[in-house]
Amino acid sequence: MNSRKPAPTPAPGNAPAPARRFLAPAALAVASVIIAGVGSLAVVAIFAKVDFPAFTTSNVLRAITVIAQVVALALVVAGAWIARRGETGHGIGKLGPAPSTRVGKLLLPAANALLVAVTLAIPLSASKLYLMGASVDQEFRSQFLERSTTSLGVPDMAYADLPSFYPSGWFWLGGRFANALGMDGWEAFKPWAIVSLAMTAALATVLWTRLLRTDVGAAAATATTLVMLAHGAHEPYGAVVALLAPPVLLLAWHALAPTGADPRRAGKIALAATLAFLGISACFYTLYTGWAALTVVLMALVAAAVAKWGRGADGGTAFRFGPGLPIARLLVIGIGACIVALLAWAPYLIKTLTGTLSASGLANHYLPPEGAQFPLPMFDADPGGLLCLAGLVWLALRATSSRRAQALGIGVLGAYAWVGLSLLGALAGTTLLGFRMDLVISLLLSAAGVFGAFELAAALRRVRLPERAAGKADSADAASAAGTSNTTNYPALRPVAALAAVAALGAVAYAQHIPTVLDEQITHAYEDTDGNGERADRHAPDDARYYPEITSTIENRLHRAPEDTVVASGAPAFFSFHPFLAYQAITSHYANPLGDYAARAAVIESWAEASDGADLYSKITAPQWRAPDAIVAERLTEKEAKKANAADPENAEAHAGDYTIRLAKDLYPSDPNVEFYDVRIPAEVVEGAHFDTKDVGPFTVIFVQP
Repeated sequence: MNSRKPAPTPAPGNAPAPARRFLAPAALAVASVIIAGVGSLAVVAIFAKVDFPAFTTSNVLRAITVIAQVVALALVVAGAWIARRGETGHGIGKLGPAPSTRVGKLLLPAANALLVAVTLAIPLSASKLYLMGASVDQEFRSQFLERSTTSLGVPDMAYADLPSFYPSGWFWLGGRFANALGMDGWEAFKPWAIVSLAMTAALATVLWTRLLRTDVGAAAATATTLVMLAHGAHEPYGAVVALLAPPVLLLAWHALAPTGADPRRAGKIALAATLAFLGISACFYTLYTGWAALTVVLMALVAAAVAKWGRGADGGTAFRFGPGLPIARLLVIGIGACIVALLAWAPYLIKTLTGTLSASGLANHYLPPEGAQFPLPMFDADPGGLLCLAGLVWLALRATSSRRAQALGIGVLGAYAWVGLSLLGALAGTTLLGFRMDLVISLLLSAAGVFGAFELAAALRRVRLPERAAGKADSADAASAAGTSNTTNYPALRPVAALAAVAALGAVAYAQHIPTVLDEQITHAYEDTDGNGERADRHAPDDARYYPEITSTIENRLHRAPEDTVVASGAPAFFSFHPFLAYQAITSHYANPLGDYAARAAVIESWAEASDGADLYSKITAPQWRAPDAIVAERLTEKEAKKANAADPENAEAHAGDYTIRLAKDLYPSDPNVEFYDVRIPAEVVEGAHFDTKDVGPFTVIFVQP
C-alpha cells in the first residue's frame, strides 16, 4: 500500500513557484503597459489643449520639453533606487522590502513611458500632425491608418477589394484606437504613434529589468528608449519592433543555447517569447523581422557549432547539449512564428492564389547616400556615439565570457550582414534598405555600452586608493621620513560617483538634443496643411485646404461613404485625410503587387488620348478594376498651360482649363527614386451624359456616371 500522501492542491493565492515566476512579471507587464497608455494619452491631451506658440517660431515648447525630460529621467533614477533598496532587503519609509521593490519596478516603466510622451507630445502639442506631417512616406502611412479606421479586416491602403500587402498590425490597432476615441485616422496618427511608442518603452523596461539586475536593466531601457526617440520615432510601427529586439535577443540566445544542469528542460519560456516576437513583428515591420530572423538563425548555427566542436575551461564540451538541440528549437521558432504571422498575412497570401502579381511593392528600390555605406554610429560626435563606442569595446572584450555580449554581438553581426547584403543587392537592381539598420545597430551598441559602464563602475569599486588617514595630515612628512606609512586604503567611491554624474549629464544632454535632431520632421508637422485645411504655424495653408470641401462635394453627390467610393486623384496627401478607395496608389513603391500599378498608370495615361466623352468613358470603365466614381483633377491655369507647352506657345492658351492628374514612376537606381508627372485630360472630352463636374478652388471633381 502506498503511504505517500497526495500533494495538496495549491490555493489560488498560493500558486506554485514556476507559475509565480511567470505570472508576476506578466502582471507587471500588463499593468505597466496600461499605465503607460493612459498616462501618455493624458500627456498628449493635456498639452494639446494649451495654446502654445508653434515649435518652429518659439523656444517655449523646447524649454518645457527639457524640463519634462529631466523630470522623467529623475523618476527613472528614483524607480531604480527604490527597487534596488527593496531587493537588498531595505524598505522605503513604512514600506517593507517587497512593496518597495514592486513600487520601484512599476515606477520605472511609467517613467520611460513619460520620457517618450513628453519628448514627442510637447514639441508637437500645437500641431495635429505627427513627425514629418503629411509629407514623403508619412503621406502613405496616414493613408493606411485612415483606411484602417473603416474596417475590422485588413483592407489595402489604396485599392478596392484587395487585402493589405503592407504589414497591417500597427495600423489595424491604430484604427481601433481611432474608432474608440471617435477620431479620423489622420488625426489619430499623432496620439496613437506616441501612445504605442510609450507602451512599447514600458514593456521593454519590464523585459530589461526582469532579465537583468533592476538598475542595469533600467539604464539599458532608458538608453535604448532615447536612441529610438532620436532615430526611429518618425516610423513608429518599425520603432516598436526595434525597441523590443535587444532584450528579446537575450531570450533568443537562452532559448537556442540554454544553460543549467538540464539544458533540454531550460529555455522553453524564452523559446516561446522569441517565437511570439518574430511572429508578431512580421505583422508590424517585415524588414526588422527579416534581420531578427537572420540573427536567430546565426545564433542557432553558432550554438550548434560550439556544442559540437567547442571546449570549456575544463577541457570538456562548452555546452551540455548536442548540436541538434539549437537546430530543433530553430525549426520550432521558425514554424511557430510563421503561423503567428498569418494573422496579418493570410488574407494577402490567399488572394495571391487567384490574383496576378505585378511589379509593384517596390519599397526596396531606394538607395540614399546613407544606404550606400555601413552605418557606424560609434563614431558620432555625441553622447550616443560615445556610448556605442563603449559598447563596441565591451562586446569585443566580453565576447567569450558574457552571454549578454554574445547575444548582442551576434545581433550586431546580423545587422552588418544585412547591410552588406543590401550593398551587394544594388548590383542586382534592388536593396534590402540597409540604412534602416542604423537604428538597430545603435540600439544594440547602446545597450552594450550600458553593460560596459556598469562593469567599469564595479571594477572601480574594487580598486583601493591610498588616502591620508583622517587627522594625521600634519604628521605625514614625519611618517614619511621615518619610513612608515600614514595612509589608509579606501574604496574608489569618488571615481564611481564621477562616472555616475557623467552618465546622468550625458543622458540629459542626449535627451534635450532630440528635438534638434527631429527639427526638420517637427517643421513638417507645423508647415503641412492638415485634414481640417489648416496649418499649425497659423500661416496660410496650401491647396490642401480645399480637401474637406471636395470630400463634402463627393459625399453629397454620391450619398455614399468614402470607404465605398473609388476616387482617382494625384492631389498630394488627399488620401491621407480621407478614406476613399484610390484608383491608383501614390507610388509604385508601396502599391499592392496585386493591384497592377503599371497597368493602371497606362490606363490613366490613355485618358489624355480620348477623342470625345464616349471614348473617355469607355477608357475609364473598360478595365477589369472597379472604375472611379469620381476624379479629382487640378485645372491648368493659363500660366501653367504656357509653361507646360513652352514649345508651342501659340496653342498654349487653348489648354488652359484642361484637367491634370499627377502620377509617379520609379527611377531607381537614381536618387531621388521617384519622378512625378502630369497626365493632361482635355476639357472638351469631359462632356456628355456620363460626366458632371464641380469646381472646388483649383480642383475640379469629375463625377463618372453610368
